[in-house]
Amino acid sequence: MDVIGALMTRCSIRTFGPAPVPAETVGRLLDVLHRSPSAADARPWQFVVVDRRDLLGRLDAAMPKCDMLKTAPLAILVCADPARGKIPGFWPQDCAAATENLLIAVHGLGLGGVWIGLHPVADRERAVREILGVPDGIVPFAMVAIGTPAEQPKLEDRRDPSRVHRNGW
Repeated sequence: MDVIGALMTRCSIRTFGPAPVPAETVGRLLDVLHRSPSAADARPWQFVVVDRRDLLGRLDAAMPKCDMLKTAPLAILVCADPARGKIPGFWPQDCAAATENLLIAVHGLGLGGVWIGLHPVADRERAVREILGVPDGIVPFAMVAIGTPAEQPKLEDRRDPSRVHRNGW
């Protein structure tokens, strides 16, 4: 799959088959995460790989609207380590870029994934921090549930020319 094809056909997958994600594939996804762009190349992130069913179940139970964790065999938590940032305040963009890279890589490898927003929702951050032992000073930013798709959502045309401006507003 080429890059444009991946971008145009990626969609959120919320239901997964039972097959585990192979360790080699997880390694490739982590490689992609580490290659993500960041302000001043600070790479202010930490990643947590979660593949234990008991932990995925606890995360699902602790956060509303996270039913996708019931069937996902894998989730990767993207955390911010603000102390590693070189330009104050840029870590949210850096972590968002990493999360998007992960979603595109997941799709490009024939898997499905969905972005689970955590930051800035304090209850979600606290739940993830407690369940996964995230230390103080590290911010749980987003989690991506990953697995073999058990659904095929219909792709829609999202183009909206009224939102495009040229050479100014």
